[in-house]
Amino acid sequence: MRGLELEVERGEVMAIIGASGSGKSTLLNILAGYDAPSAGQVQVGGYDLLNMNSKQIVEYRRREVGFVWQQTSRNLFPYLNSRENVELPMLLAGAGGRERRDRAEELLALVGLGDRLSHKPAQLSGGEQQRVAIAVALGNRPSLLLADEPTGELDTETGQEILDMFATINRELGTTIIVVTHDPAVSQSVGRAVAIRDGKTSSEIRGRVQFDRQIGGGRRDVEEFLLVDSSGRVQIPREMLDGLNIKRLVQADVEDDQVRIRPSDAADESPGDGSAGDGSR
Repeated sequence: MRGLELEVERGEVMAIIGASGSGKSTLLNILAGYDAPSAGQVQVGGYDLLNMNSKQIVEYRRREVGFVWQQTSRNLFPYLNSRENVELPMLLAGAGGRERRDRAEELLALVGLGDRLSHKPAQLSGGEQQRVAIAVALGNRPSLLLADEPTGELDTETGQEILDMFATINRELGTTIIVVTHDPAVSQSVGRAVAIRDGKTSSEIRGRVQFDRQIGGGRRDVEEFLLVDSSGRVQIPREMLDGLNIKRLVQADVEDDQVRIRPSDAADESPGDGSAGDGSR
């Protein structure tokens, strides 16, 4: 993370998109309370994650946040059936037996697995295992659900079903959902997607659904915007810079209510031209 800024509204479904090494999984681990940044501010609801002790962090993870890993083996115990896996976090939180069973059956029905209560993970498909994992993450009624590459090990159709399910969960339960992925196509399935590049938020993709009479259904249009942080910094896509042969120095001015950026005439000059002798820097 390098001065990353992000705000997520309560009840929102959004995606964080970025290539491997961009910082997206690090951000998710920070929001989950698994990692602690060395500086800055991290607030989730009324929790200040940088000023909580280890006991408070454990309580936060247990009650306020649900987490879905990409690898289903990290989400489920192989020797427990679907209902038992969903009940386990509630058992650790002290919920009673009838409450656990009713809640587990309710969640498994919500994710479309009401008829798979007694099936163990090995008896389920990859998509079904991920559905159970989502039910597990929702067991303790968290206000925030975090999903790290939840469709990464699934085929396209099954992955889309999982993304559609997040929308259903948000609608039925009001849970805030953040999905981390390397796949830009996910932006088509959420209201907002924020791209991370080199540890900073670089752009934001917003979508809107319009009715298309020719296809007789909804058509989703998306727009991408560059983000301006509180210090006025903007990440300009590398392809734009290369197209204008911009290396390091630019000139900016305002013209007709627009900010114009263009290569500087001084861009080709060496920083040391005429000002330092041999060996100086």
